Formats: sequence, structure tokens, C-alpha cells
Amino acid sequence: MKKSVLIAVITLLFLSSCVVLSKKKYEKLIAQKDSLSTGWDADQVKVASLQEQIKSLQTDTANLRAKIADYQTQLEGLNSNYATLRNNTSSEINKLSADLEKREARLKEVEEILKKRDAATNALKEKLQQALLGFQQSGLTVEIRNGKVYVSLTDKLLFSTGSIVIDDKGKQALKELAKVLNTQPEINIAVEGHTDNQKVGNLGQIKDNWDLSVLRATSVVRYLTELQNISPERLTATGKGQYQPIALGNTPEDRSKNRRIEIVLSPKLDELYNLIK
Repeated sequence: MKKSVLIAVITLLFLSSCVVLSKKKYEKLIAQKDSLSTGWDADQVKVASLQEQIKSLQTDTANLRAKIADYQTQLEGLNSNYATLRNNTSSEINKLSADLEKREARLKEVEEILKKRDAATNALKEKLQQALLGFQQSGLTVEIRNGKVYVSLTDKLLFSTGSIVIDDKGKQALKELAKVLNTQPEINIAVEGHTDNQKVGNLGQIKDNWDLSVLRATSVVRYLTELQNISPERLTATGKGQYQPIALGNTPEDRSKNRRIEIVLSPKLDELYNLIK
């Protein structure tokens, strides 16, 4: 619009060559021309500034669009990863649930086997206590320790001092014990010999307490296998010497308690071992 006015002024000036103007009108026209020229220049500066702003905004817009596109690509990747992770997690949870169910089932089986073992152990203890009732006043005891039945016989019930030969009273006790064990073929039998801490005197083939404990254990094993027909595969003979005392004192009574044969009875746990492999 200003440009149109300027043209009009120039045209007017051109016409003024044909028309005589007063000095006042002429100066007014000149002033208007100068004002319009100044305004035109200012407008041109503003236009240039606006054009620069437009370019800047266009550049920013392009950058923002690029970022949005990048974010959209990242979002699509995250959504894809999330879907994969969710599927994998679901699959893993299902697998863990299945494994847990199997473990719980095996644990239940183990618990059932242990219950059966404990019930069988208690029943065996009751049978032995009834069978050996007449020998308990002679130092025989029956008890359960760590899931096993321990039949403990003092040496005075089985042997003479320093001897490895079982006397008649000891044979009678072992005979009653064997009657019960022959009805329990699933029971393993370990015979342990124990002595006190006194040194062994001159006993021929017996050199020390190790020898005495082992030979007494093997005497019991031979009696049970050869005369009472217990399968040898079920038996183990060991000698503990003086190193597992049940009485820690050094009185005659304490030493007498430590001189003993312990027959350790434990159920076969093949079923349990196979289950927990």
C-alpha cells in the first residue's frame, strides 16, 4: 500500500512539472516522500527479519519432524522388544511353574518315604525292645538316633575281660536280636566295636584298643551270619577303638559304659536315593 502511495507521489511530482505548486505544498510533498521512503526501508528490514525467522522456524520444524520420526522408530523398537520380552517371560513363567510342580511332587514323595522310614524305624525299635526285654537289666539299650536304631550291648553282656569270644549270655541276646532282623530283610546292619581308654595288656594277637574293638565287632558279625543265618551282604563290621566314648569321665562306671558293641540298624534308602538323583 505504501508503495502505491509512493508511486502516486512520484506521479504527482511528475505532473507538477506541468502544474505550478506553491512552495508550501511542494515542501509538504517532499516531507511525505521522505516519510514514505523511511517507512519503506523500515518495512524492508522487518520483512527481511521475518524471512529469517521463517527460515529458522522451517529449520526447527524439520529438526522436530526428524526427532519425531526417530522417536517413533525407537517406540516401535521398544514395543517390539516389549512384546518379545512379554512372550519370553510368559514362556519362562510357564516353565518355572512346571518345574516347581515337579519339585513339589518329588518333595512330597521324599516326605512320604521319610515318613515310612520313620514309621518302620519306630516299629523296629518296639519289636527289638520286646524281644530283648530280658537283657535290658544287663546293660542292653535300644534307642533311635538320626533315623537309625541303635542296639547297644555292654561288653560284660557279650565278652569276658579282654576276650573276643562271645559268652553264652551274649549269644542268647544276639540270637533274639537275629530273630527280629531275619524278619526285616530291608534293614542294613553295622556292628561297631568300642573300648575304653585303658591300654590293652598282653593279649597275644590283640595289640591295642583298635584291634580289640575290630575283633569284637567281627566276632559278632560271624555269629550273626554263620549261626543265625543273616545275609553277610547286610552286615558291616567296624572298630572305633576308644575314640567315640558315650561317657567322658574316667571312673570305672564310665569306662564300663564305653566298652560296648553297638549294632546300628538303618533302612535301605534306595528308593529315596533314586528319587533325589
